[in-house]
Amino acid sequence: MCYHARMALVIVGLGNPGKEYEKTRHNAGRSVVELVAKAEAFDDFVFNKMSNALVAKGAVAGEKATLVLPETMMNLSGKAVLAFVKTPKAAEKLLVVHDDLDLPLGTIKMVFGRGSGGHKGVESIMRAVKTKEFARLRVGVAPAGKKNQAKKLKDEEKVIKFVIGKWKPAEEAEVKKVLKKAAEAVRLFAADGIEAAMLFANTR
Repeated sequence: MCYHARMALVIVGLGNPGKEYEKTRHNAGRSVVELVAKAEAFDDFVFNKMSNALVAKGAVAGEKATLVLPETMMNLSGKAVLAFVKTPKAAEKLLVVHDDLDLPLGTIKMVFGRGSGGHKGVESIMRAVKTKEFARLRVGVAPAGKKNQAKKLKDEEKVIKFVIGKWKPAEEAEVKKVLKKAAEAVRLFAADGIEAAMLFANTR
């Protein structure tokens, strides 16, 4: 019997709550988890007061899972996650899906136990659960620069404006494709574990 049959996976989609942030780059993680909920026929998300998050329970690829969309602003995401992941050990069952400015749009990357890369939501979770030993699915949102690398945005103000900006109509098809690929990576993570998900996500 696999050891995680007892513990449900906790899959967190990072973003900012509220209508004005829908379809923004910063909400890519949230969009992926909403897509997973749809694809796997989860019950509707219900607001959970204790965690201050929208929560849906069900199964991904037959594995019990709790989907969590924090209803706090991005940099306070850790509070919501702590309600479901109370120990560093429990973090082994955690997958955090988030936007990433170091990856160009169209790419995703599955990582484990890495630093936050300056992502405020991820930092907040690491502080709350007191470990960085958990899986993350990074969804690229940066404009593609030379050699398909992410184009660096120099100043802080530009970065903020960019990430809370909505997808451009010209990007929509690519966004749809990458969100779908990310949702598939989440499914693989649940079904076959992190290595299989990494292999899929980290291959162009």
